Amino acid sequence: MKIIVPMAGRGSRLRPHTLTVPKPLIPVAGKSIVHRLVEDIAKILKEPIEEVAFILGDEAFFGDDVVKSLEDLAKGLGAKASIYRQDQPLGTGHAIMCAKDSLSGPAVIAYADTLIRADFELDPEADAVIWVKQVDQPEAFGVVKLNQNNEIIELVEKPKEFVSDLAVIGIYYFKEVGVLRNELQSVLDNNIQNGGEYQINDGIKAMMANGKVFKTGSVDEWMDCGNKDVTVETNTRMLGFLHNDGEHLVDYDVKLENSTIIPPCYIGENVVLKNTTIGPNVSVGKGCHVTDSTIKNSLIQTYSQIKNANLDNAMIGNHVSYDGKFTSVSIGDYSVLE
Repeated sequence: MKIIVPMAGRGSRLRPHTLTVPKPLIPVAGKSIVHRLVEDIAKILKEPIEEVAFILGDEAFFGDDVVKSLEDLAKGLGAKASIYRQDQPLGTGHAIMCAKDSLSGPAVIAYADTLIRADFELDPEADAVIWVKQVDQPEAFGVVKLNQNNEIIELVEKPKEFVSDLAVIGIYYFKEVGVLRNELQSVLDNNIQNGGEYQINDGIKAMMANGKVFKTGSVDEWMDCGNKDVTVETNTRMLGFLHNDGEHLVDYDVKLENSTIIPPCYIGENVVLKNTTIGPNVSVGKGCHVTDSTIKNSLIQTYSQIKNANLDNAMIGNHVSYDGKFTSVSIGDYSVLE
Protein backbone atom coordinates (compact mmCIF):
# COMPACT_ATOMS: atom_id res chain seq x y z
CA MET A 1 0.00 0.00 0.00
CA LYS A 2 1.12 3.53 -0.80
CA ILE A 3 0.05 6.87 0.61
CA ILE A 4 0.18 9.89 -1.72
CA VAL A 5 0.15 13.27 0.02
CA PRO A 6 -0.20 16.48 -2.02
CA MET A 7 0.88 19.36 0.23
CA ALA A 8 2.27 22.03 -2.10
CA GLY A 9 -0.07 24.87 -1.10
CA ARG A 10 1.03 27.53 1.37
CA GLY A 11 -2.30 27.80 3.20
CA SER A 12 -3.30 31.45 2.80
CA ARG A 13 -6.32 31.14 5.15
CA LEU A 14 -4.00 30.37 8.07
CA ARG A 15 -1.76 33.40 7.67
CA PRO A 16 0.37 34.76 9.28
CA HIS A 17 1.36 31.31 10.57
CA THR A 18 1.88 29.90 7.08
CA LEU A 19 4.11 32.73 5.92
CA THR A 20 7.11 30.88 7.34
CA VAL A 21 5.85 27.35 8.01
CA PRO A 22 4.01 25.16 5.46
CA LYS A 23 0.45 24.61 6.64
CA PRO A 24 0.76 20.78 6.85
CA LEU A 25 3.61 21.26 9.35
CA ILE A 26 1.55 23.40 11.75
CA PRO A 27 1.32 21.36 14.99
CA VAL A 28 -1.98 20.20 16.44
CA ALA A 29 -1.83 18.66 19.91
CA GLY A 30 1.94 18.51 19.66
CA LYS A 31 2.30 16.87 16.25
CA SER A 32 2.14 18.36 12.75
CA ILE A 33 -1.04 18.02 10.70
CA VAL A 34 0.65 15.86 8.05
CA HIS A 35 2.26 13.58 10.64
CA ARG A 36 -1.06 12.99 12.38
CA LEU A 37 -2.92 12.45 9.10
CA VAL A 38 -0.46 9.95 7.62
CA GLU A 39 -0.09 8.00 10.86
CA ASP A 40 -3.87 7.84 11.37
CA ILE A 41 -4.42 6.62 7.80
CA ALA A 42 -1.77 3.95 8.29
CA LYS A 43 -3.62 2.76 11.42
CA ILE A 44 -6.93 2.63 9.58
CA LEU A 45 -5.49 0.63 6.67
CA LYS A 46 -4.07 -2.01 9.03
CA GLU A 47 -1.55 -3.20 6.43
CA PRO A 48 2.10 -2.43 5.67
CA ILE A 49 2.86 0.90 4.00
CA GLU A 50 5.61 0.48 1.41
CA GLU A 51 5.89 4.09 0.25
CA VAL A 52 4.73 7.56 1.21
CA ALA A 53 4.97 10.06 -1.66
CA PHE A 54 4.88 13.75 -0.74
CA ILE A 55 4.19 16.44 -3.35
CA LEU A 56 5.76 19.68 -2.15
CA GLY A 57 5.94 23.24 -3.43
CA ASP A 58 9.09 25.14 -4.27
CA GLU A 59 12.32 24.39 -2.41
CA ALA A 60 12.54 27.92 -1.00
CA PHE A 61 9.46 27.24 1.16
CA PHE A 62 9.55 23.45 1.46
CA GLY A 63 13.26 23.19 2.21
CA ASP A 64 15.64 20.53 3.48
CA ASP A 65 14.24 20.63 7.01
CA VAL A 66 10.75 19.86 5.68
CA VAL A 67 12.06 17.03 3.52
CA LYS A 68 13.95 15.56 6.48
CA SER A 69 10.85 15.60 8.71
CA LEU A 70 8.81 13.86 6.01
CA GLU A 71 11.49 11.25 5.41
CA ASP A 72 11.49 10.55 9.15
CA LEU A 73 7.70 10.25 9.09
CA ALA A 74 7.82 7.61 6.33
CA LYS A 75 10.69 5.80 8.02
CA GLY A 76 8.66 5.58 11.23
CA LEU A 77 6.04 3.63 9.26
CA GLY A 78 8.67 1.33 7.76
CA ALA A 79 8.10 2.95 4.36
CA LYS A 80 10.13 4.57 1.63
CA ALA A 81 9.75 8.35 1.29
CA SER A 82 9.46 9.82 -2.20
CA ILE A 83 9.65 13.59 -2.62
CA TYR A 84 8.13 15.34 -5.64
CA ARG A 85 7.70 19.02 -6.49
CA GLN A 86 4.73 20.93 -7.87
CA ASP A 87 6.28 24.15 -9.11
CA GLN A 88 3.02 25.72 -10.27
CA PRO A 89 -0.38 25.76 -8.48
CA LEU A 90 -2.30 24.03 -11.26
CA GLY A 91 -4.80 22.05 -9.21
CA THR A 92 -5.29 18.78 -7.40
CA GLY A 93 -5.05 16.59 -10.49
CA HIS A 94 -1.84 18.26 -11.57
CA ALA A 95 -0.37 17.85 -8.08
CA ILE A 96 -1.09 14.12 -8.08
CA MET A 97 0.49 13.72 -11.51
CA CYS A 98 3.69 15.32 -10.22
CA ALA A 99 4.08 12.00 -8.36
CA LYS A 100 3.48 10.03 -11.56
CA ASP A 101 6.36 7.63 -10.93
CA SER A 102 4.71 6.46 -7.69
CA LEU A 103 1.20 6.02 -9.10
CA SER A 104 0.90 2.25 -9.32
CA GLY A 105 -0.68 -0.41 -7.16
CA PRO A 106 -3.09 0.17 -4.27
CA ALA A 107 -2.84 3.66 -2.80
CA VAL A 108 -4.53 6.23 -0.61
CA ILE A 109 -4.43 9.87 -1.70
CA ALA A 110 -4.87 12.34 1.17
CA TYR A 111 -4.71 16.13 1.16
CA ALA A 112 -2.78 17.36 4.17
CA ASP A 113 -5.11 20.04 5.51
CA THR A 114 -7.51 17.89 7.45
CA LEU A 115 -7.51 15.38 10.31
CA ILE A 116 -9.77 12.40 10.85
CA ARG A 117 -10.79 9.78 13.39
CA ALA A 118 -12.11 6.57 11.84
CA ASP A 119 -12.12 2.80 12.12
CA PHE A 120 -13.45 0.71 9.24
CA GLU A 121 -12.56 -1.95 6.67
CA LEU A 122 -12.04 -1.12 3.01
CA ASP A 123 -14.69 -2.66 0.75
CA PRO A 124 -12.90 -5.39 -1.24
CA GLU A 125 -15.45 -5.13 -4.06
CA ALA A 126 -14.77 -1.46 -4.69
CA ASP A 127 -12.33 -0.18 -7.29
CA ALA A 128 -12.07 2.98 -5.22
CA VAL A 129 -13.30 4.48 -1.97
CA ILE A 130 -13.99 8.14 -1.31
CA TRP A 131 -14.01 9.07 2.36
CA VAL A 132 -17.03 11.19 3.32
CA LYS A 133 -18.59 12.77 6.41
CA GLN A 134 -22.25 13.53 6.99
CA VAL A 135 -22.68 17.31 7.29
CA ASP A 136 -25.47 19.69 8.22
CA GLN A 137 -24.92 22.12 5.32
CA PRO A 138 -24.08 20.05 2.23
CA GLU A 139 -24.53 23.08 -0.02
CA ALA A 140 -21.17 24.34 1.29
CA PHE A 141 -19.26 21.21 0.25
CA GLY A 142 -18.58 18.84 -2.58
CA VAL A 143 -20.85 15.84 -2.04
CA VAL A 144 -21.36 12.36 -3.48
CA LYS A 145 -24.52 11.05 -5.14
CA LEU A 146 -25.29 7.37 -4.54
CA ASN A 147 -27.35 4.78 -6.40
CA GLN A 148 -29.55 2.10 -4.85
CA ASN A 149 -26.47 -0.07 -4.28
CA ASN A 150 -24.77 2.69 -2.29
CA GLU A 151 -22.23 3.17 -5.07
CA ILE A 152 -21.02 6.65 -5.90
CA ILE A 153 -22.29 7.65 -9.33
CA GLU A 154 -21.62 11.40 -9.28
CA LEU A 155 -19.61 14.11 -7.57
CA VAL A 156 -21.45 17.40 -7.13
CA GLU A 157 -19.69 20.58 -6.01
CA LYS A 158 -21.70 22.80 -3.64
CA PRO A 159 -25.15 21.66 -4.81
CA LYS A 160 -27.88 24.31 -4.82
CA GLU A 161 -30.51 21.56 -4.53
CA PHE A 162 -30.18 18.61 -2.16
CA VAL A 163 -28.16 15.72 -3.58
CA SER A 164 -26.87 14.12 -0.39
CA ASP A 165 -25.40 15.18 2.94
CA LEU A 166 -22.18 13.17 2.47
CA ALA A 167 -19.32 15.62 2.00
CA VAL A 168 -16.05 14.64 0.32
CA ILE A 169 -13.22 15.22 2.80
CA GLY A 170 -10.23 14.85 0.47
CA ILE A 171 -9.08 11.28 1.18
CA TYR A 172 -9.36 8.58 -1.48
CA TYR A 173 -8.42 4.89 -1.86
CA PHE A 174 -7.71 3.29 -5.24
CA LYS A 175 -7.30 -0.45 -5.64
CA GLU A 176 -5.08 0.36 -8.64
CA VAL A 177 -4.05 4.01 -8.63
CA GLY A 178 -2.52 3.55 -12.07
CA VAL A 179 -6.06 3.73 -13.50
CA LEU A 180 -6.45 7.21 -12.01
CA ARG A 181 -2.99 8.12 -13.35
CA ASN A 182 -4.05 7.20 -16.89
CA GLU A 183 -7.27 9.19 -16.66
CA LEU A 184 -5.49 12.23 -15.24
CA GLN A 185 -2.91 11.99 -18.01
CA SER A 186 -5.80 12.27 -20.46
CA VAL A 187 -7.10 15.29 -18.50
CA LEU A 188 -3.70 16.97 -18.89
CA ASP A 189 -3.27 15.96 -22.54
CA ASN A 190 -6.70 17.32 -23.45
CA ASN A 191 -6.30 20.44 -21.30
CA ILE A 192 -9.49 19.76 -19.33
CA GLN A 193 -9.57 22.51 -16.70
CA ASN A 194 -11.97 23.84 -14.10
CA GLY A 195 -11.24 27.31 -12.83
CA GLY A 196 -7.92 27.27 -14.65
CA GLU A 197 -6.78 24.09 -12.85
CA TYR A 198 -6.62 20.35 -13.45
CA GLN A 199 -8.79 18.56 -10.89
CA ILE A 200 -8.77 15.05 -9.46
CA ASN A 201 -12.55 14.96 -9.91
CA ASP A 202 -12.21 14.88 -13.69
CA GLY A 203 -10.05 11.78 -13.44
CA ILE A 204 -12.54 10.18 -11.03
CA LYS A 205 -15.50 11.00 -13.28
CA ALA A 206 -13.73 9.34 -16.20
CA MET A 207 -13.17 6.23 -14.07
CA MET A 208 -16.88 6.15 -13.20
CA ALA A 209 -17.82 6.56 -16.85
CA ASN A 210 -15.69 3.49 -17.61
CA GLY A 211 -17.58 1.41 -15.08
CA LYS A 212 -15.25 1.52 -12.06
CA VAL A 213 -17.09 0.96 -8.78
CA PHE A 214 -16.71 3.71 -6.16
CA LYS A 215 -17.91 3.21 -2.58
CA THR A 216 -17.94 5.51 0.43
CA GLY A 217 -15.87 5.24 3.57
CA SER A 218 -17.27 7.11 6.55
CA VAL A 219 -15.19 8.83 9.20
CA ASP A 220 -16.30 9.40 12.77
CA GLU A 221 -14.62 12.79 13.01
CA TRP A 222 -13.46 15.24 10.35
CA MET A 223 -11.44 18.19 11.60
CA ASP A 224 -10.43 21.13 9.45
CA CYS A 225 -7.27 23.22 9.82
CA GLY A 226 -8.28 25.96 7.42
CA ASN A 227 -7.99 29.10 9.54
CA LYS A 228 -7.04 30.15 13.05
CA ASP A 229 -10.39 29.56 14.72
CA VAL A 230 -11.02 26.10 13.27
CA THR A 231 -7.40 25.06 13.87
CA VAL A 232 -7.74 26.00 17.54
CA GLU A 233 -11.02 24.08 17.65
CA THR A 234 -9.36 21.08 16.00
CA ASN A 235 -6.56 21.27 18.57
CA THR A 236 -9.20 21.16 21.32
CA ARG A 237 -10.99 18.17 19.81
CA MET A 238 -7.77 16.25 19.16
CA LEU A 239 -6.57 16.82 22.73
CA GLY A 240 -9.86 15.40 23.97
CA PHE A 241 -9.51 12.28 21.81
CA LEU A 242 -5.90 11.69 22.84
CA HIS A 243 -6.70 12.26 26.51
CA ASN A 244 -9.54 9.73 26.33
CA ASP A 245 -7.20 7.30 24.55
CA GLY A 246 -4.89 7.50 27.56
CA GLU A 247 -1.96 9.14 25.76
CA HIS A 248 0.65 10.85 27.92
CA LEU A 249 0.51 14.45 26.71
CA VAL A 250 2.67 16.33 29.23
CA ASP A 251 6.42 15.87 28.83
CA TYR A 252 8.18 14.51 31.89
CA ASP A 253 10.72 17.35 32.04
CA VAL A 254 8.20 20.23 32.14
CA LYS A 255 9.25 22.67 34.87
CA LEU A 256 6.38 23.88 37.06
CA GLU A 257 6.74 26.75 39.52
CA ASN A 258 3.54 27.71 41.31
CA SER A 259 1.63 26.63 38.21
CA THR A 260 -1.33 24.39 37.35
CA ILE A 261 -2.09 22.30 34.27
CA ILE A 262 -5.79 21.61 33.69
CA PRO A 263 -6.18 18.66 31.29
CA PRO A 264 -6.43 17.95 28.51
CA CYS A 265 -3.26 19.75 27.49
CA TYR A 266 -0.20 18.96 25.43
CA ILE A 267 2.99 20.37 26.98
CA GLY A 268 6.23 19.76 25.07
CA GLU A 269 9.77 19.18 26.24
CA ASN A 270 11.77 21.89 28.01
CA VAL A 271 8.69 24.00 28.72
CA VAL A 272 8.81 26.26 31.79
CA LEU A 273 5.59 27.36 33.49
CA LYS A 274 5.83 29.98 36.25
CA ASN A 275 2.88 31.47 38.15
CA THR A 276 0.67 30.21 35.36
CA THR A 277 -2.54 28.26 34.82
CA ILE A 278 -2.64 26.30 31.57
CA GLY A 279 -5.75 24.58 30.27
CA PRO A 280 -8.01 23.11 29.47
CA ASN A 281 -7.47 22.50 25.73
CA VAL A 282 -4.02 24.06 25.32
CA SER A 283 -1.01 22.89 23.33
CA VAL A 284 2.38 24.37 24.20
CA GLY A 285 5.32 23.41 21.99
CA LYS A 286 8.85 22.59 23.12
CA GLY A 287 11.10 25.27 24.56
CA CYS A 288 8.34 27.70 25.53
CA HIS A 289 8.46 29.79 28.72
CA VAL A 290 5.14 31.00 30.12
CA THR A 291 5.05 33.36 33.09
CA ASP A 292 2.26 35.10 35.05
CA SER A 293 -0.38 33.94 32.61
CA THR A 294 -3.74 32.21 32.26
CA ILE A 295 -4.21 30.33 29.00
CA LYS A 296 -7.06 28.12 27.80
CA ASN A 297 -8.39 26.84 24.46
CA SER A 298 -5.21 27.91 22.67
CA LEU A 299 -2.31 26.67 20.57
CA ILE A 300 1.25 27.90 21.13
CA GLN A 301 3.98 26.55 18.90
CA THR A 302 7.70 26.36 19.83
CA TYR A 303 10.33 28.48 21.60
CA SER A 304 7.98 31.33 22.46
CA GLN A 305 8.15 33.59 25.52
CA ILE A 306 4.72 34.42 26.97
CA LYS A 307 4.12 36.58 30.03
CA ASN A 308 1.31 38.64 31.57
CA ALA A 309 -1.13 36.96 29.21
CA ASN A 310 -4.79 36.08 29.55
CA LEU A 311 -5.46 34.06 26.43
CA ASP A 312 -8.53 32.25 25.14
CA ASN A 313 -8.97 31.04 21.53
CA ALA A 314 -5.42 32.14 20.71
CA MET A 315 -2.92 30.77 18.21
CA ILE A 316 0.70 31.83 18.62
CA GLY A 317 3.56 30.87 16.33
CA ASN A 318 7.21 29.97 16.84
CA HIS A 319 9.83 32.21 18.48
CA VAL A 320 7.22 34.76 19.57
CA SER A 321 7.87 37.26 22.36
CA TYR A 322 4.48 38.14 23.83
CA ASP A 323 3.76 40.44 26.74
CA GLY A 324 0.31 41.87 27.13
CA LYS A 325 -3.29 41.39 28.00
CA PHE A 326 -4.78 40.68 24.60
CA THR A 327 -7.31 37.80 24.44
CA SER A 328 -8.29 36.37 21.02
CA VAL A 329 -5.19 36.70 18.84
CA SER A 330 -3.35 35.15 15.90
CA ILE A 331 0.37 35.84 15.93
CA GLY A 332 2.90 34.64 13.38
CA ASP A 333 6.50 33.50 13.81
CA TYR A 334 9.10 35.88 15.24
CA SER A 335 6.47 38.48 16.19
CA VAL A 336 6.95 40.72 19.23
CA LEU A 337 4.06 42.27 21.19
CA GLU A 338 4.91 44.33 24.25
